[in-house]
Amino acid sequence: MTKKEKVNFVINTLYKFYPEIPIPLDHKDPYTLLIAVLLSAQCTDVRVNQITPLLFERADNPFDMIKLSVEEIKEIIRPCGLSPMKSKGIYGLSKILIEKHNGEVPKNFEALEALPAVGHKTASVVMSQAFGVPAFPVDTHIHRLMYRWNLTNGKNVMQTEKDAKRLFPKELWNDLHLQIIWYGREYSPARGWDLEKDIITKTIGRQTVLDAYYKSKKS
Repeated sequence: MTKKEKVNFVINTLYKFYPEIPIPLDHKDPYTLLIAVLLSAQCTDVRVNQITPLLFERADNPFDMIKLSVEEIKEIIRPCGLSPMKSKGIYGLSKILIEKHNGEVPKNFEALEALPAVGHKTASVVMSQAFGVPAFPVDTHIHRLMYRWNLTNGKNVMQTEKDAKRLFPKELWNDLHLQIIWYGREYSPARGWDLEKDIITKTIGRQTVLDAYYKSKKS
């Protein structure tokens, strides 16, 4: 297969598997999405979706959030991990949103990435899922699959994002990054991986990955 054929195979297969694409993190607006994405760092989406209703019952907008103390926020979000850093980030960004953006989440990368605890990946998720701006947030699933599929060298997420944006049509980015996440969770996980169910990797995968898989099954 040529690289273009591999890319088309990925696109077509993912749309067959996920013609409708659920959003992993529950939210109702850009602010609650921003908070949910921040909380998802080194935490599962399932856990985040269990905790955000408790937090948003108390504060689902920046004006109410800064009425809580950092300590109160930390206690609510503790199950998500990294609560000292995340609670300071949530309080700090809420304060800045009020002071600089009239309480609204900004619709540009520069302003988003200037907020406390908001990195490029978080900003990309908000831009794509809240505002529909083409972006390709790369999480561990996308990074792993792009490497397995021989579509990137896999050295770091920044390079993986560049390769994804170069290979896939811009108008598909927002769908594809979610489709790859779902596919990675269901068919190509880091652990408990069954290659027979992973049709994309089995068809176009990097040979070293396939060899390592079969070697592990023999041992």
